[in-house]
Amino acid sequence: MHIEVGVVESAKMVLSYGTAIAALAYTGSQIFTALKEQGLFSLIARIFIASLAVLIFFEVLPHKPVGVSEVHFILGSTLFLLFGAVPTAIGLATGLLVQGLFFAPFDLLNYTVNVTTLLAPLFAMAIIAKRIIPSNVAYKDLAYSQVLKLSLVFQGGIVSWVVFWALYGQGFGVENLVAVGSFGAAYMLVVLLEPLVDLAVLASAKSIGRSNRNSIVNSMVDLRLHHTT
Repeated sequence: MHIEVGVVESAKMVLSYGTAIAALAYTGSQIFTALKEQGLFSLIARIFIASLAVLIFFEVLPHKPVGVSEVHFILGSTLFLLFGAVPTAIGLATGLLVQGLFFAPFDLLNYTVNVTTLLAPLFAMAIIAKRIIPSNVAYKDLAYSQVLKLSLVFQGGIVSWVVFWALYGQGFGVENLVAVGSFGAAYMLVVLLEPLVDLAVLASAKSIGRSNRNSIVNSMVDLRLHHTT
């Protein structure tokens, strides 16, 4: 979902500034609630782990530029269900920023575009989660169908925003439509595989929960879901 520099030209970047500010401001508005529900130490720990995980996903997992953007495995729904919306949002924004600062400086030009593409689907997923998952359900007790739905919502949101930025930035010319189509076709691999990874992580959490009720790992998978934090 790292949209190629130049897809959204400089004059049109103003919109991305607004959407990124709105997404980050919304994240900030939820921090106090997250502090009340998770506590300072837990919130900081979740943010750190989520940020590190995002950086690893971006830099270590396979990724390839195709058409108007790069194809990445992000695992945003798993991060959300394990750590909550606020730690995941900050983790996505921080991981993206660190990658730009130290590994891919050219991506900084599109930071506001890319952070919007990540955070908007995350918050949409959080809204859906509030409707389909009770607030007192631990991660390991989720149904596979619930995790699959959230994963598909997140991936669908990523694709939708990439398509939007591409059409907004370059219009409906044949060349651009071909580039958008090639990205969409390549990203189908992520849409198909990432939910399977999410389900595999959940299966592992369920297995750990059954086999060792007192382990440190089990305490992590017993984190309560917080729909807006």
